Amino acid sequence: MSLGCKKVPFLDLPTPIEYLPNISRELGINLYLKRDDLTGLGMGGNKLRKLEYFLYDAQQQGATMLLTTGGVQTNHGRLTAAVAAKYGLKCAIVAIDEYPGEISANILLDRMMGADVILKEDDHLRSLQVQTHETAMAVKERYEAQDETVYYIPTGGSNELGILGYYDCAEELTVQAAELGISDSRIIVPVGSMGTYMGLFCGLKDMESPLTLSGVLIAPYEESVRAFAKSYFDKVKECYGLEFDAEKSDFHIDEDYTCGGYNNPVPEVREAIYNMARKEAIILDPCYTGKAFNGICQMIRDRKIEQGETIIFVHTGGQPGINTPHHRLEMEQELMDGIKIL
Repeated sequence: MSLGCKKVPFLDLPTPIEYLPNISRELGINLYLKRDDLTGLGMGGNKLRKLEYFLYDAQQQGATMLLTTGGVQTNHGRLTAAVAAKYGLKCAIVAIDEYPGEISANILLDRMMGADVILKEDDHLRSLQVQTHETAMAVKERYEAQDETVYYIPTGGSNELGILGYYDCAEELTVQAAELGISDSRIIVPVGSMGTYMGLFCGLKDMESPLTLSGVLIAPYEESVRAFAKSYFDKVKECYGLEFDAEKSDFHIDEDYTCGGYNNPVPEVREAIYNMARKEAIILDPCYTGKAFNGICQMIRDRKIEQGETIIFVHTGGQPGINTPHHRLEMEQELMDGIKIL
């Protein structure tokens, strides 16, 4: 299945789907994990599927540099830096955010891989989206004045081209689920900038997959998330000539478990992370997968997920986020009681 666009296939696919027996027993569901944290470059994560397409497009345009945007500890920025390093390109990452006080987590990895990280404080006068775009374009002009050919990738790689990685993954998941005998499953994925969710939505719909899809929103949207999804879908449909339509009600994105903000430290999210680590030896991150897994646990309590239901949870990576100062310090306090100094 293809929408006709080319990519640089640098990933070793498919990523595995693993059954989680201990968590499944505890929650009363059949929980599987799609291990898209095991995608290789730069410590892995979901954005690499999108970057296969962006890299090809950048190479076709003769780019010497990749430029992208996100939060100060952006996973997408880290993986853009990884792809740039691997393929001999320069990289810059722009964030409207404060310096976190130390070079750690994704910022450390960005710099290890040679990327420039450009931070600008929020002016609180305009939306983050407007500030991010203006700053990114100013930075782009600055590098172009230094004779770089700059290829711009939006936040999260979430545009019409960016959906293609998870459009492909929809077929991959459908085949794997059939092989495992779990074609009646529901896929659950964290939703941030929405490229991963939209790619899965379009791919599953286009191939008439028996799998269903739900998203767990990890931060509130400035506008209606379903209105945003509908607008995003319409752009994708027009771009690729998709032969199906979608309405706002078709986008199953749960907004009840954002815990109030993006990448904020939340005790119940940390507890969900600890539980997954202690029961299955799998590390989640506090921004995306930890918050989404906490959402799954809450959805079971709220009966939005029924007992005995089969869920495929997409692990989108992001584990370096546990070393972000405002998360790590909270974890250090909570876990100190297990440190025994003789």
